[in-house]
Amino acid sequence: MKGIVKRFPLVLANDSVDFEVEWGEVHALIGENGAGKSTLMKILYGLQPADSGTIAINGSTTELQSAKDAIGLGVGMVHQHFMLVDPLTVTENMVLGAEPAAGPTLDYRSARQRTRELVEQFGFDIDPDSRIEELPLGLQQQVEILKTLYREAHILIMDEPTAVLTPQETRGLFAFVREYAEQGNAVIFISHKLDEVMEICDRMSVMRDGRMIGTVLREETGQRQLASMMVGREVILRVDKGPANPQEVRLELSGITLRHPSKPRPVVDNVSFQLRAGEILGVAGIEGNGQSELIECIAGLRPVEVGTITMTGGDISRESARERRGRGLSHVPEDRNTRGLVGSYSAAMNSILGDHHRDPYSGLFGLLQEPAIEAHAQALIETYDVRPATAAVTANSYSGGNAQKLVVARELERNTKVLILAQPTRGVDIGAIEFIHRQIVRARDLGLAVLLVSADLNEVMSLSDRILVMYEGRIMGELSQAEAAAETLGLLMAGSTLTAGA
Repeated sequence: MKGIVKRFPLVLANDSVDFEVEWGEVHALIGENGAGKSTLMKILYGLQPADSGTIAINGSTTELQSAKDAIGLGVGMVHQHFMLVDPLTVTENMVLGAEPAAGPTLDYRSARQRTRELVEQFGFDIDPDSRIEELPLGLQQQVEILKTLYREAHILIMDEPTAVLTPQETRGLFAFVREYAEQGNAVIFISHKLDEVMEICDRMSVMRDGRMIGTVLREETGQRQLASMMVGREVILRVDKGPANPQEVRLELSGITLRHPSKPRPVVDNVSFQLRAGEILGVAGIEGNGQSELIECIAGLRPVEVGTITMTGGDISRESARERRGRGLSHVPEDRNTRGLVGSYSAAMNSILGDHHRDPYSGLFGLLQEPAIEAHAQALIETYDVRPATAAVTANSYSGGNAQKLVVARELERNTKVLILAQPTRGVDIGAIEFIHRQIVRARDLGLAVLLVSADLNEVMSLSDRILVMYEGRIMGELSQAEAAAETLGLLMAGSTLTAGA
């Protein structure tokens, strides 16, 4: 790709970008959110046209008008959010849109045979007749890869491919990636996880603010240098925190169970634990194993069906979300755009959501006190380095990192006793991650009880003082930070139980 330019209203997404990938290599494309990586790959996959620049595949310049054009030239893409049809089988999903025919009908036997051949060729462990809805996420990702291989992709774009995998599944994926590249193909690997980039990739290209900053060889660089290239300054990659000093129990769950509307297995199955002031309790697990529903129960967004929740000694199981906030329960939701912010509201108004009815923001007859609100918002913006540094800007004008910092600031800077953090750094660039992690540790050290739920295993392991692992709605085990090896957590996340002495 030479001189790629792509403009959107008010944004120059790609600014004369050059990007080159060789056959037989795994090439990382990394950068902060908004750096232009996704736009560049959408252009390569034919989903968006470039305003200017050229693309050459195997030495021949080409114009990509659609994804069909890209697929025809051997470009495949495994999306971060899977593009599968749940009720269909593996075979049906694999050939969807490119079905072998036997007269007017699908030649299922031929499709199934081709699926089995590809499964065996690349060492996957999939039954071609399994329905997608019956497969764990790791196997669903394998189906996504099979779809591209069926279409004879030789350039494979992988967008955050390990986001939903256990450590064991990640190793299996890496084995496939290496074998695929060794066969003379090329892989473009997009990830925020620099340790994985250093493990699997031969070269790394770094983008920042729509420009290509540079390309480096794995043996000539390290995680710290890559982070500095991404952000433009020195970044502290490790979480700096001392030992916890747990105090009294602030939050206790006893036998929380939540039925599934259609399946016999509960979404949350008899979950019990205690959370103390002055500690960070992490909850690890692959997404979709009941973590979201559990958090909604605690925050008052979903009714408690069975069991009790007590906070600071009082039963809050039947209290509303507003009543729980009044007791000092703060919640950073996993989807900041849906539940954390109102995009059309100003930063000032978003800074008091959930407390807008309280003094000093609400006065006589419930009228909002705008000077007090604006002063509060401006203080949060300055303390938490939210940019642009004005309370008048609307929330939908923020980048992902700045929007998240505003939500974290609002939930921390109130009368907080229990802080619930759901995916606190999802979709956030490395500079903002560093800042948010410091604030989480600071909250613990100030005596807050912190419940951290994250699909990022490294985040859970580095921040938590204790770790619970959820699988199919159940708590599979509890480990201290010192006991929490990635291998052990991965086994628990896949449904194994702790054995005596483990």
